[in-house]
Amino acid sequence: MKFPAVKTLLATATFSLAAQASAFEQSRTAECIAPANPGGGWDFTCRSVGNVLTDLGFITGNVQTVNMPGAGGGVAFAHTISKRDDDSALIVAASTATTTRLAQGQFVGMDQEMVRWVGALGADYGVIAVSKDSPFQSLNDMMDALKADPHSVKFGGGSAAGGWDHLKVLIAGRSAGIEKANLPKVKYLAFNGGAEAITQVVGGHLEAFTGDISEAQGFMESGDLKVLAVLSEERLPAPLDAIPTAREQNIDAVAPNWRGFYVPKGVSDEAYQWWVDTMDSVYKSDNWQDVMEKNGLMPFHKTGADFSTFVKGQVDSIKEISTEIGLIK
Repeated sequence: MKFPAVKTLLATATFSLAAQASAFEQSRTAECIAPANPGGGWDFTCRSVGNVLTDLGFITGNVQTVNMPGAGGGVAFAHTISKRDDDSALIVAASTATTTRLAQGQFVGMDQEMVRWVGALGADYGVIAVSKDSPFQSLNDMMDALKADPHSVKFGGGSAAGGWDHLKVLIAGRSAGIEKANLPKVKYLAFNGGAEAITQVVGGHLEAFTGDISEAQGFMESGDLKVLAVLSEERLPAPLDAIPTAREQNIDAVAPNWRGFYVPKGVSDEAYQWWVDTMDSVYKSDNWQDVMEKNGLMPFHKTGADFSTFVKGQVDSIKEISTEIGLIK
């Protein structure tokens, strides 16, 4: 595999490209599975990282994004395990939505140990948004309506029912004082990607969207979507700094959605390490930092064994909160 004269850009990387190439030679092309329809967060992750992998010469051909929606990521997870278990040229986009489904046992007969977790390249914070014509002017307005009648607001999101997008609303509702018995009554409709859900909100068919800032940004810029709150510790950097946090509205809801990848369990240790090292370098590159800034991604980077440990811990913690809220027993 030949790498172009981009080595100076990656001088701070933790490995030598030449040494990497001698340990494992990646195929000319690669494939990234986005477990949802075009327009959502997983699709964004595949296409953005794929462009950087090509631009920096890690893949000398192209990185093809393959959209594989279904079961909140379960179709892609099962496909990877059953059909592509030793494919070293395959990466699959994942996020907190993936660990949520795993935590809740929604990938029947499968768990996080059946793939190898490569790394996370940033966090995409959650948002709760409405159409430009919505009567809700703040997150508190919406939560007051839900406290009075948990059926009064119908949400749409890109994760499956009980998934991470759904959980964001329930976490905010719990903090806002919605009675525990009423939390499961809040209406949520699942779509194959955030863009589909937003289209329903903009069209007046749903009252609210729950998802991530990267999914909402284009609709915000067009003026079709009004974000009531971002679920982050503090306001996001410009140009997104006008969006209030839930915490500013006295609702302690923080919901970072990491963006990252897994690869098949059966790939060689050398191939796995190639992907780990490559994602380290992608994250440190100016190219990726520019993508993060333009799309509201916040710093969040873990790879290899550190990331695998993190994933296991997140699965355990989401299982705990899902049980507390009553989504699982």
